[in-house]
Amino acid sequence: MKILVLNSGSSSIKFKLYHANESDDQFHALCEGQADRIGIDGSTLAYERGDEGKEKQFIALPDHKHAIDEILKQLIDPETGVLESLEDLGGVGHRVVHGGEDFTGSVVIDREVIKAIERNSMLAPLHNPPNLMGIKAMASLLPFMPQVAVFDTAIHQSMPKKAYMYALPLAQYKTYKIRKYGFHGTSHGYVANKAAEELGKELKDLKIITCHLGNGGSLAAFMGGVSVDTSMGFTPLDGIIMGTRSGTLDPYVPLHIMESQELKPSQVSTMMNKQGGLLAISGKSDMRDNVESAAAGDADCQMAIEMFCYSIQKYIGSYAAAMNGVDCIVFTAGVGENNPMLRDKILENFTFLGLEVDKAKNDANETVLTTEASKVVALKIHTNEELVIALDTYNLIK
Repeated sequence: MKILVLNSGSSSIKFKLYHANESDDQFHALCEGQADRIGIDGSTLAYERGDEGKEKQFIALPDHKHAIDEILKQLIDPETGVLESLEDLGGVGHRVVHGGEDFTGSVVIDREVIKAIERNSMLAPLHNPPNLMGIKAMASLLPFMPQVAVFDTAIHQSMPKKAYMYALPLAQYKTYKIRKYGFHGTSHGYVANKAAEELGKELKDLKIITCHLGNGGSLAAFMGGVSVDTSMGFTPLDGIIMGTRSGTLDPYVPLHIMESQELKPSQVSTMMNKQGGLLAISGKSDMRDNVESAAAGDADCQMAIEMFCYSIQKYIGSYAAAMNGVDCIVFTAGVGENNPMLRDKILENFTFLGLEVDKAKNDANETVLTTEASKVVALKIHTNEELVIALDTYNLIK
């Protein structure tokens, strides 16, 4: 079965096509690419198949329907395509950011699911509407094609009420659904399961802290096989310091800024989401640039790294306390997978838990980062959110 994975943004669509071998449920990617600048001048379609390199063509993409139509044409192109016809396509999986309290897992898309995604758009106004554009465009082009929605928030619906409720008047939750939701769920769930496999144990028998560290980042705590807490909250702004997001603040700070500087909520939102984080501290939002400049003596970049690592250490410590222990700490995503120095710096504060970093393994970017004597295992695991979407789509429609 061939499964197409789509991640539809406001002006872009990332895609990846998988072949699922139904005899052994093994998956491998056939091609991938991205439609960019949809509805904007200079739109492009990039396409990559195997080891043949990436091809990019400038092509008019006035809306999501046209973009997906061009993606489908690329898949069946006689020279560069990987499908003989669209009849070879078995299903389409969509990344959907916010499922609210409606979804605890991935679902086959029908009218009721679409209504629920629309209803939850108030919680993710920048993400759910373009996610829906992709779903509706595909339904228009291939009306009988099974489609599946995979939600970033679903895995965190297992959090206990004490973890997801805010101490606000109950009407804010009951009427307006203001609570912690958490994000990066497909990544956290994937690497938690991979960690259990690596340790040769059942996920339900482990206490695991997963650290998804990219330009955006969050941590999650798994106990009894489910997510029991996560660092992002009502929005992806909460939690650790990120590339351009401030992370956790005194809740009165944005109110004070609006009152004292006569700024509008939209201006303060931009400040916290797009002008905060590493960018605010050092002027550089990319961690690689901060690391390079810090090594060259840039004090602001050094401070940005210190603050970044400290914000993560605090969450790891709080989750270890919340679960009354931790068996494994997992690093994933761009920063988590590729920067031994940052992993070492983050983990150096957990010797009191009996955690011992193996410097050679960590520097070599091996999977296991700790010594055999370490009481807590630290792992580096490559995340694969597209594969999770493909797997869920396959299992729901096969």
